[in-house]
Amino acid sequence: MVIQHLAGHTSFTQPDVTIHNMSSRVLYRSSSAPTAAPSDPVADTIGLLRPRTEAHPGLHAAAPWAVQFDAFDFVEIGCAVRGACWLVVEGREPLYLEEGDFYLLKSPGPHTLASSLTATPRPGRALFESASQGVARLGAEADETNYVCMASLWFDEANAPLLLEILPPLVHLPATNPLMRQVAYVTELLGIEVENRAVGRSLVLDHLAQIMFVQVLRAHVAQTDQPAGWLGALSDDGIGAALRAMHADVAHRWTLRELAAISHLSRSAFAAKFKKEVGVAPLEYLIQWRMSLARDALRRDTRSISELAFATGYESESAFSTAFRRVVGVSPREFRHGARRAASASTEHEDHSTPCQEPEQSAPTSGFHPETAAQPIKERVDRTEFPVG
Repeated sequence: MVIQHLAGHTSFTQPDVTIHNMSSRVLYRSSSAPTAAPSDPVADTIGLLRPRTEAHPGLHAAAPWAVQFDAFDFVEIGCAVRGACWLVVEGREPLYLEEGDFYLLKSPGPHTLASSLTATPRPGRALFESASQGVARLGAEADETNYVCMASLWFDEANAPLLLEILPPLVHLPATNPLMRQVAYVTELLGIEVENRAVGRSLVLDHLAQIMFVQVLRAHVAQTDQPAGWLGALSDDGIGAALRAMHADVAHRWTLRELAAISHLSRSAFAAKFKKEVGVAPLEYLIQWRMSLARDALRRDTRSISELAFATGYESESAFSTAFRRVVGVSPREFRHGARRAASASTEHEDHSTPCQEPEQSAPTSGFHPETAAQPIKERVDRTEFPVG
């Protein structure tokens, strides 16, 4: 019997087995043969990270100007839509952004955007808080020389290393990159929507920011000779096929022989190449991915441990528990109980908090704002990180 999860794209041949709620349209099907439906590990991973976004007010400035932003734990993306400017990240050489250039920052320290390196910066948080109608302005509108579009993305902390560990600290995508034309279209829509007050604005902004992020990832992979980890390995016909097979059929009990056959390589050649490109052995990668899915399901307390064991390719609950403890550091039951306690504590805290009015500025779909960035982290009890790329 085939069942589906909330988004209607995850299935197993076992009643009521659902691991996670991702936005991709991937089928996870248990079968006796190592054939799998088409899969997209990028969509799988980003969906598991449950990204929350904020499209910031458009930065419109007249030279000279400079704006300093605080350190950030996840990902920031931006584009010098009009006019060139400097991007200065603490500990790195200043980067000159030509008009139309994009950038991505991973877990950046304090950083500054400026028309010149000698301009005195002002705090970015205060500037964005004073924005009106989606516009943060420095100087007179008639003297405007620059317009920068920016967005921030937060990820589920427990699984964030799946993506963050394979991204470089800084990605620079010149406007001359042919793929930038597609990203520019999304950026234009994002800029329009930021200044819009129509119904559904927060939903549109959330999706546009995520689309912009994925497009930047695509361009990064295309312009890099060998992107790190599984992200780069996807472009390899052999290793990429094995990765897609594992993601498409996570409940199948994969063997090295089967994966090597999919890659059209011998077992030894496949194992060596996979570890070189992805950073871990094939079956270790599979275990880590399965445990990421299980961790997500346990935190949401949606399935029994025996159901999760079957859904992640284990013949028994004890085998699953042993693998989970090895990767995560605690048993599945301990992890679930800790998640329940954390969720209960978070609920009690919210019940006793004084209600406050949301700022008019921006509101992603979840009502997420920078000042509440730490709130979802309260629910996360597992801080174990493991190498995936």
